[in-house]
Amino acid sequence: MPMMTRHYAIWPEGMPKSLNAPDRTLFANLAETAARFPDRKALIFYGREWTYAGLLADVERLAGWMQAKAGIQKGDRVLLCVQNSPHFVIGYFATLRADAVVVPVNPMSRSAELEHLARDTGARLMIGGQEGLGDSAPLIASGLLDRVLVATYAQGTDPAADIPLPEALAALDPADVQGPGLTRWEDALAAGHQPGPHLAKPDDLAVIPYSSGTTGQPKGCMHSHRTVMETAWGGLIWNPSNETDVHLATLPFFHVTGMQGVMNGPVIKGGCIVILIRWNRAHAAALIQRHRVTRWRSITTMAIDLVNDPDVASYDLSSLKAIGGGGASMPEAVAAKLKAITGLDYIEGYGLSETMAATHTNPVHAPKRQCLGVPMFDVDSRILAVTESGDVGAELGPNEVGEIVTHGPQVFLGYWNNPKATAEVFLEIEGKRFFRTGDLGYYDENGYFFMVDRVKRMINASGFKVWPAEVEALMHHHPDIAEVCVIAAPDPRRGETVKACVVATPKARGRLTERDVIDWCKTQMAAYKCPTQVAFMDSLPRSGAGKVLWRALTEAEFAGQTNSRTGTQP
Repeated sequence: MPMMTRHYAIWPEGMPKSLNAPDRTLFANLAETAARFPDRKALIFYGREWTYAGLLADVERLAGWMQAKAGIQKGDRVLLCVQNSPHFVIGYFATLRADAVVVPVNPMSRSAELEHLARDTGARLMIGGQEGLGDSAPLIASGLLDRVLVATYAQGTDPAADIPLPEALAALDPADVQGPGLTRWEDALAAGHQPGPHLAKPDDLAVIPYSSGTTGQPKGCMHSHRTVMETAWGGLIWNPSNETDVHLATLPFFHVTGMQGVMNGPVIKGGCIVILIRWNRAHAAALIQRHRVTRWRSITTMAIDLVNDPDVASYDLSSLKAIGGGGASMPEAVAAKLKAITGLDYIEGYGLSETMAATHTNPVHAPKRQCLGVPMFDVDSRILAVTESGDVGAELGPNEVGEIVTHGPQVFLGYWNNPKATAEVFLEIEGKRFFRTGDLGYYDENGYFFMVDRVKRMINASGFKVWPAEVEALMHHHPDIAEVCVIAAPDPRRGETVKACVVATPKARGRLTERDVIDWCKTQMAAYKCPTQVAFMDSLPRSGAGKVLWRALTEAEFAGQTNSRTGTQP
């Protein structure tokens, strides 16, 4: 079948169907905006402000330090592991200014996760928050990293600000940053180094976000400046924004939706970014009111939290003119409450790390709820039948459920250093290269796409994607765990939560507790990946071929029929 065009009937009037994104690097976006609007506010962070000229100056100084002192050369990978802050924005663009490649890292990552990323990318430099030194510094001692540039967030704030940093972060003292291979953020900027010429081209690698899969360790998704530009620019055309807009950044910058929607997009247009380091509904509402925020991208759980705040009516949210996001379907009742409070439809979209955010989004003039939206500029999405073995078959028509496959200019180049995994997720249709998303869905008569289920094992906990195989791989390091199967369990607030079905070793039976396992996991992996429930079993159910029946366990869990007990092993 040819490319589906039925959604063109509801395509926004006057909007082009094909995108002509600028042919330049991501750093060039910042440089051009700083030239056009040098005195316009770029960042606001707990009372401190950066103009675009000031932001560019900090980026230049940090890029100079990276080249002069950290030895960064064109194409080198740099781990960027800081919370939402000016340090992320400056670190991101400084890495690109130095012609290197950003590897955005969840700042909740622990030592084993950081070790995998450093080993897999070959990165020798990490930009990390001071709160994470206990997990990052050992990578210097082990020889995996040469240096960690340490950000202390309080140094980027106004101490007199009435909305404070979280207490644990505010208490950190940069004077405590001492040891081999550690450099304080302020010291790097104060050195005043200037970088060499910007040599990167649009088709050079720019960003490698990591996306976990079904077979264990996360895989790096290779994106060029061009593929990143496609969705950043496309979002600005689809839902028009300009230099007068004020964006509230509550989505994490390390995640592609936050990176594109509330960092790269605003930087292209010259908008102001108000940064909240961690989600806090009262602080978010206060910032919207104070700074007359016009645009807020969020995940569903943030929106649910905001509308359930008993004090929400006391805030003036009338400045908002666009809200939306993704990560999980927006419940009808919450969408209705949001519209009653703000007068706005919550615009849902769909994308992955492999597509650097949205391939589909709802038309602003005709959105549907619990809907992925329609294919965006130059995107060809189809539904293919899925066989019992997991392979794809014939192309399906409207309202027929199958796997969503996508061709578009924002689709990644492949998995870093993993040609086998790359080959497994691409297929050719009519001479075009399509990416297998691993998501089951369908489209209706008007071309709107809807999610039904997932082909691959994945848990969606408050919008965070948790891959059971990765959690299992880490849990197998526990000396008292013989076998483990990680599944999703229903959760009234998070949508889904992580549950571990554990078979203890013979010597640990009767003494290993749920709390023992959960506490150990918290030392090994990011908090959102940690099991919140543990069920001990004598054995895991298996197929005739010996494979663990994870799907059967999951289905039983959601049916409330899991035949297991929590607590100590019987």
